[in-house]
Amino acid sequence: MWRLPLKLVMTGAVLVGTVSPSVAELVVFSGGHVLKVAGFEVIGEVLDLRLSSGGALRVSLSAVERIVDDEIEAPAEAADIEMAEIPVRIGFEEGQPVPDTPYGHLIFAAARREELNPALVAAMVRAESAFDPGAVSVKGARGLMQLMPATARRFGVVTGDLLEPERNLEAGTRYLSWLTKKFPDDLPRILAAYNAGEANVIRYGGVPPFRETRGYIKRIYGTLGLDAVR
Repeated sequence: MWRLPLKLVMTGAVLVGTVSPSVAELVVFSGGHVLKVAGFEVIGEVLDLRLSSGGALRVSLSAVERIVDDEIEAPAEAADIEMAEIPVRIGFEEGQPVPDTPYGHLIFAAARREELNPALVAAMVRAESAFDPGAVSVKGARGLMQLMPATARRFGVVTGDLLEPERNLEAGTRYLSWLTKKFPDDLPRILAAYNAGEANVIRYGGVPPFRETRGYIKRIYGTLGLDAVR
């Protein structure tokens, strides 16, 4: 496990008292650093962390890219996620229809602008928020594409705009487009990076073994009518 730099701990965090317990988590900070914690609680724009070593830490939510459940699939359970070549386009092409979903026209416009398959974006929105623009997760992710404030800021959208469908889709599709360039023609890694962070995909050399991430990919594949195969 990578260690959180001391500089970030000292300048971006304040020691606090007790944090409500939760399952073990991996907190991915801006810049890719990862901290394993025993639990967390989001309070407004602050994230309280219960450290695995004891004690607690308070950080600004704006410094956090994502929080991933630290639950690893056993090899036998993970076997069916070894994915073959995927028969679905990642990029946009003329003639692709507007998704027959809530916010379908906004999804289509954002996907076309970022040269993405609208059906793929719609499947991700379904998996992320079930098309609820006001969705806010216990981890602090917000809006249709469930973006953390730090991720949205990377792609030009401020925290206060994340519950606006058009702005949320703008940031989410920009991020997704960026991932398609980082992992060309590799849908499993693209989706894994959106869920668990590109640093974790690079670290594991592919789809990480996190149960949450693999389940996320399977849900999107199911929406697209695809199978995860060995």
